[in-house]
Amino acid sequence: MLKREEIRIRDPFILTDTENQCYYMYGTTALEPHCLKAKNTFSVYRSKDLEHFEEPKIIFDGSKVNFWADRDFWAPEVHRHNGKYYLFGSCKADGKCRATHIFVCDTPDGEFVPLTEKPITPEGWECLDGTFWVEDGVPYIIFSHEWKQVIDGEIWAMPLSEDLKHTIGDPFMLFRASENPNVSPSASGAYITDGPFMYTENGRLCMVWSSLYQGRYLVLGAESDSLKGKWIHSGSRFDFDGGHAMLFQRLDGVRMISLHAPNKADFERPFFCEF
Repeated sequence: MLKREEIRIRDPFILTDTENQCYYMYGTTALEPHCLKAKNTFSVYRSKDLEHFEEPKIIFDGSKVNFWADRDFWAPEVHRHNGKYYLFGSCKADGKCRATHIFVCDTPDGEFVPLTEKPITPEGWECLDGTFWVEDGVPYIIFSHEWKQVIDGEIWAMPLSEDLKHTIGDPFMLFRASENPNVSPSASGAYITDGPFMYTENGRLCMVWSSLYQGRYLVLGAESDSLKGKWIHSGSRFDFDGGHAMLFQRLDGVRMISLHAPNKADFERPFFCEF
């Protein structure tokens, strides 16, 4: 077994399995030493208590199939939809834009396969950190349009078919990073949008996402009446250098937040607390 503090991971995503009384932790795990580059596998860690984890199990290996991407397998999320488990993960290859691809499996820790030949995010766009949301019965992918292409990073939404295999409408922008006054540009002058995750609270549509403020990685908030509504922004949730967060229900029903901290290569660890 591995202790939580022994696991190097970025973007930790927790799926709670109430039937088997356990948790599955996904994230950016194929990391290379001393940097944020990653290889081409997605893995899962299984735990009973969020402190002790089984050895990781590879659930997708891009080198074993004819897959378009060969590196930087980042930020996988697994969502249950219509009785199946769908993994949304960011991938990259030379000459191709970073994109979110959707994979599918019958179980949360089985062998995932690509749902389609091409990634789901718009062709020609540098995109990452796709997440899943259903509004008024329509599935959506929510994703970051990367600062490397647009300078002022953006969060977009795009409606999907019920089987998640194709789009059923044009993408639309929710907001830009600079609209939140708690965000400052990076050393290159770019504004970052990372890791959107959706939830509802008191009848409002809410989001946690991450960016930078004076060199520190943050968990920020935003809320709206709907995806196409006006987004109201709030400041940092924590006073330490950590981010790319998501929310989950603990087995005892307590709402938790998961993120990695610190945001420093080699030292990233999963962090959980009540939210």
